Amino acid sequence: MTETSQEYIQRILSYIEGQDSLEIQARTPKELERLIEGASESRLRQRPAPDKWSIAEILAHLADVEIVVSWRIRAILGAPGTPIQVMNQDAWVTAGHYDKRDPRKSVEVFRVLREMNVALFKTLTPEQWKHQGIHAERGAETVEHLVRLYAGHDVNHTRQIERCVSAFSHLG
Repeated sequence: MTETSQEYIQRILSYIEGQDSLEIQARTPKELERLIEGASESRLRQRPAPDKWSIAEILAHLADVEIVVSWRIRAILGAPGTPIQVMNQDAWVTAGHYDKRDPRKSVEVFRVLREMNVALFKTLTPEQWKHQGIHAERGAETVEHLVRLYAGHDVNHTRQIERCVSAFSHLG
């Protein structure tokens, strides 16, 4: 069953209800490092089901999404009202060869980009948090909303990785 954009947003934001989105974003890289510490390549590349991403693919996705977030936020800050293009994550998995990417390198790329983004977020004025971009599917979205959404996105994928780590613990 496919979610609507609104259902997706509600689900993702429910993961961080009552929490500080910047704190979540700041701690995610270390959480990812902890989760994959000592994991074998076979465990990181094992898909839980044919249509589900491996840990390595999730990590590559997170690194690429951080590039997208970096661009979207900066585009909005530089030109409020700017259009925001849709990202076809499934096409990126295939086109970006996520199955061949080094999962530890993906975490490193994610960490560096995330640190840069969190540093930027900490400098924003109250007015800048309210700047909006116009997402092609979801409509007007403020910087504040996007930061919360991507914190929930972190939690969503961290939980997926936790489930995979448990399911594949026999692989070492």
